Amino acid sequence: MRLDKYLKVSRIIKRRTVANEACDAGRVSVNGRPVTEMGTKVRPGDAVTVDGAPAEPEKRKYYILLNKPAGVLSSVKDDRGRECVVDLIKGINARLYPVGRLDYDTTGLLLLTNDGDFMQKVTHPSFEIWKTYRAVVKGVPDESDVKKFAEGVLLDDGKTLPAVLDVTGYQGNNAIAEVCIREGRNRQVRRMLEKIGHPVIRLMRIGFGSLELGDMKEGQWRHVSPEEIRRLTEER
Repeated sequence: MRLDKYLKVSRIIKRRTVANEACDAGRVSVNGRPVTEMGTKVRPGDAVTVDGAPAEPEKRKYYILLNKPAGVLSSVKDDRGRECVVDLIKGINARLYPVGRLDYDTTGLLLLTNDGDFMQKVTHPSFEIWKTYRAVVKGVPDESDVKKFAEGVLLDDGKTLPAVLDVTGYQGNNAIAEVCIREGRNRQVRRMLEKIGHPVIRLMRIGFGSLELGDMKEGQWRHVSPEEIRRLTEER
């Protein structure tokens, strides 16, 4: 295997440019000898290190479905010491990364994985996977609001793709709404609902493609089965 591919599957260096820079600086070694050529072949049994730390390919692929609590960052680490989603996953000996993100105050379904190819596929804009949210909003959206979602809502960063808005219940003078979108813009659901005059009070993601949150409690997680991953990646 070429050294650049080996470093990618080991996840010790995520970006090719950084890997090139590490090689150029003599930080990458194979069997104790610094290597500066990314095309160098790595053979079974070779010991590869970066800055002296072993770089070993992660053999098992993990796919985790987490019910993210509010007040937890959709990140691997935080320089301010705040709790991150990876801190909630115990007993997994792998470098996990969140697939996309949920806002700090948003709860619900979030995937984590160590499979970079899977993550890149399902988060790529061309994949357009549907995400389903349950929102408690101020006031009650009417048919004109539903039509606005169906036609796309004009936000500061452009018009959204057609989306789905459905009022499913009520809490006093406020509504419980189900929202389905197939983009991943920053705070998109919150901005769309605010734009039509019904800002979010609480927001939870309950579906990601064919995956559903179900009755999992906040902070709980489970493994996603190979069959669930197959259905998800074959969706369009």
